[in-house]
Amino acid sequence: MPVSPITLYFDFSSPYAYLASRLIEDVAARHDRGVEWVPMLLGPVFAATGSRPLVEQPLKADYARRDMLRSARYHGVPFQVPQPFPIATHQAARVTIALQREQPERATAWVHAVFNAYFADGRNVAEMPVLHALGAGLGLSGERIDAICADAQVKAALKANVDRALAAGVCGAPYFVVDDEPFWGVDRLPQLERWLQARF
Repeated sequence: MPVSPITLYFDFSSPYAYLASRLIEDVAARHDRGVEWVPMLLGPVFAATGSRPLVEQPLKADYARRDMLRSARYHGVPFQVPQPFPIATHQAARVTIALQREQPERATAWVHAVFNAYFADGRNVAEMPVLHALGAGLGLSGERIDAICADAQVKAALKANVDRALAAGVCGAPYFVVDDEPFWGVDRLPQLERWLQARF
């Protein structure tokens, strides 16, 4: 019987989603699962939860910056707190959605390229020239990326992803769903894997 993939809701502005993007495929492979990558935007999630980005919250901001670096070291993942941070990520998310529809073999490579550019290399992926350069590495022209970002259907699909995330109870990123069981945060990956092993 086919098994469902691990669904990962993410925003390219989330450092913890970046860490999850570097780890989740190995977890999935160990349990013969795929990964469903669902790009969404944290802005509407924050509006629904009454929250705001960690770096804008008193006390939590200083802790979060320290924790991001420590968590990256723990997982052996290259990381820097980028500037500016956070950023708007709707354009990068739109390209992800278009590739998932049209060239799915390139979609995951795009996700990794964007995350790595922002959190490993410190490049501002809210800027179109940066997205053009990343696209060129995957054989996408700047003109094609611009067309995707302006496409009304792609914009609607991103909104649908946000609506889907809110309906699923997504309260932050990364947010995983495995067989209808939700897990919020990269620090929940051990529990997610335990669930895959034993349905604890």
